Amino acid sequence: MVSSGNARPGKEPAQDPAVAVLDDDGVVTSWSVGAQELLGYPAREIVGRSALTLLVTPGDPDLRARLQWLRARGSGDGNTLLRARDGRTVPVTAHLHRLSGSAGHHGWLALADGARRETGAARHEEIAARSPVGMAILDGELRYVWLNDALVRGGGVSREESLGRRWGDLQPGLETDDARALMWRVLETGEPMVDHEYFGRTRADPGHKRAFAMSAFRLDSSAESGPGLVFLVLDATDRWRARERLALLNEAGARIGTTLDVVRTAQELADVAVPRLADTATVDVLDWVLGGAGNPGASAGSLIRAGRQSARTGVAEHVIGIGSPVPYRPSSPAGRCLAGEGAFLAPSGAAATGEREPGGTVLTLPVRARGVVLGVATFVRRASAVPFEEDDLVLAQEVVSRAAVCLDNARRYSRERATALALQRGLLLRHLPESATLEVSSLYLPADVHHGVGGDWVDVIPLSGARTALVVGDVAGHGIQAAATMGRLRSGVHALAALDVPPDELLAHLDDLVARLAEETSAGSDGPAATCLYLVYDPAGRRCTMARAGHPPPGILSPSGAFALADLPAGPPLGVGGLPFESASFDLPDGTVIALYTDGLLEAYDRDPDTGVARLAEALTHPPDSLDGLCGRVVDALHTGPQHDDIAVLLARAHGLAPHQFVSWDLPGDPALVARARALATEQLDTWGLGELRPDMALVVSELVTNAIRYGTDPIRLRLIHHRTLICEVSDGSNTAPHLRHARTTDEGGRGLFLVAQVTDRWGTRHSGVGKTIWAELDLPASAEAHRREGPGRNLATDVAM
Repeated sequence: MVSSGNARPGKEPAQDPAVAVLDDDGVVTSWSVGAQELLGYPAREIVGRSALTLLVTPGDPDLRARLQWLRARGSGDGNTLLRARDGRTVPVTAHLHRLSGSAGHHGWLALADGARRETGAARHEEIAARSPVGMAILDGELRYVWLNDALVRGGGVSREESLGRRWGDLQPGLETDDARALMWRVLETGEPMVDHEYFGRTRADPGHKRAFAMSAFRLDSSAESGPGLVFLVLDATDRWRARERLALLNEAGARIGTTLDVVRTAQELADVAVPRLADTATVDVLDWVLGGAGNPGASAGSLIRAGRQSARTGVAEHVIGIGSPVPYRPSSPAGRCLAGEGAFLAPSGAAATGEREPGGTVLTLPVRARGVVLGVATFVRRASAVPFEEDDLVLAQEVVSRAAVCLDNARRYSRERATALALQRGLLLRHLPESATLEVSSLYLPADVHHGVGGDWVDVIPLSGARTALVVGDVAGHGIQAAATMGRLRSGVHALAALDVPPDELLAHLDDLVARLAEETSAGSDGPAATCLYLVYDPAGRRCTMARAGHPPPGILSPSGAFALADLPAGPPLGVGGLPFESASFDLPDGTVIALYTDGLLEAYDRDPDTGVARLAEALTHPPDSLDGLCGRVVDALHTGPQHDDIAVLLARAHGLAPHQFVSWDLPGDPALVARARALATEQLDTWGLGELRPDMALVVSELVTNAIRYGTDPIRLRLIHHRTLICEVSDGSNTAPHLRHARTTDEGGRGLFLVAQVTDRWGTRHSGVGKTIWAELDLPASAEAHRREGPGRNLATDVAM
């Protein structure tokens, strides 16, 4: 029940009708504020009492007959006297409707007014004039029997036009099919319908979509007229819009920022905005956000279209494609947003972002995160749609601010990933060294966008004596730190390889390096975890020596097509310390393919390593013509889905030196034979067509053999190799390494290695288990390259002892 003391202009104060709900026995179950104001009883004092106790004459002999008449008829009107809480007698006009549920009679709805009035239609009209809620009584065919002024005003259909017409027929813009079906159900079952929402446009406001909440309950009337409905409706547009705004914010939180990609995130913002917020949405970001030119954080720069969406399909309204520059004037809303002036709500002609959209309204908002403007978001509603309002601006700002944080996260990640990738690619092997003895091909794939760049690398390092070192390594983790650690380890391998350190010793030194790197990390954090495999191939002996530190063994494909993993001791990962590394040697006939790789190749998300090895073997045993094609086949066969780790692959096909390309002599420790060694060497140069190098080679052989005889021990061997350079090697059984000296003018000796260094292009010393080898290289003259490729020629001697 509702009552009010508000006075209408020019009339006596009017009291709103009091309402109570009674059960089937007449006990009060609900009591309104209007009823309290009418009679003075608060709800706590009256609920649970019989309504008969409120009558001034509860013992009226005619009362029982009247109640029986009401039960039979189902409704009725009448004037009666009620007793107020303070003892006053209050004359009222009452109207009762029987409420019915699925289990029978549920009670009564009582309406009372604190003044005696004529009952019937006049009474209903008075109630209708005061109620803010749309109310109507419908008959058993859902035709209007009665409706109040609020329903007339809200629907825009007059009472005269409505009476006798079926509910919903006069409002074609409303979505009433579901609501009408529920009304029929209420009539059939008696179960009330509460707070059902329906949507659409009314004749009172055809330009705006609104929401309505309706309730209905059955009214049991006389048997002749059949049951009817009481229909109540509220304009729930504000509630619906608030719920839609909350749903849009929740959807934005779920759909925006699913990846760390700037363009994808911008597109997600546009997709969320259309059609629930706008008919057209565009998202433009400054060029530096995408990694282009410009200063990060600067508001000036080029706008790039990163996202767009439209509710209108098949209409080419977007004249600017994704990735294209977006023109704007500094005085336009977009320009002013970039300058930090905030958001703008204006006619769409002021958007100035290159979109064709006549009429309507537009929201232009800065995409700002962490105090930095990243770009501009523009939302447009066409002229036929509801114009944007301030509430829409607040909602758009909230959606864009959430998206801006995701865009900034994507930007930061993309920038860090690009930096790490650039660092890693700068540290990786860029150009494979050319070699006639080892054909190589490599491929590197960084981890997917969710995991970032890692620390995998491969390397090919030319060594002395036409030998080549192959390296593959893996630093655990991703990002710049892993890439930087990889660079330091790669530099360490190059430094150690330049000293011609054997594979097992090289890994031992690398293990010490990783341990020192661990000591440099901050307290409480783990040092870098890394694995490595180092292999040295000697084309003269067609043999390779390798060692590994916790790394997967290489695959070896023989010329006959047989595949096997190298039987190589695993060794501990780098940085563990205290454990030895072991080397193993293998013969490599010409045409043998060696496959070095990181564990990311085998350990895909959908298989175990054993399956990966089987796929590797299958890919290698069906090689195409080129090694590059074979490398691509291997990666395609094993890279079958999203990768969680970097993949680095290095394939090498062995081609040993031909017999005519090298010659060696065992020399006794007699200084008198130095001249003989010099003569043999220069004659071999004539055989190879390298007569231009005879003077320099004669000097080199003389000095190196003399030093070996004077300071070394047996056995002494001289070897010449005709490869991409001319190589002279002198080996002896001593481990004492010579060093370069600058002799004084009064010294009789000490100038040998100095002279060798002057006439050769490179020289050095390498140690083995049985002594050392001093080597020197001379670049071939241009005229000798063609001669080298022509064929064997004649060796003066091979392994000849003098």
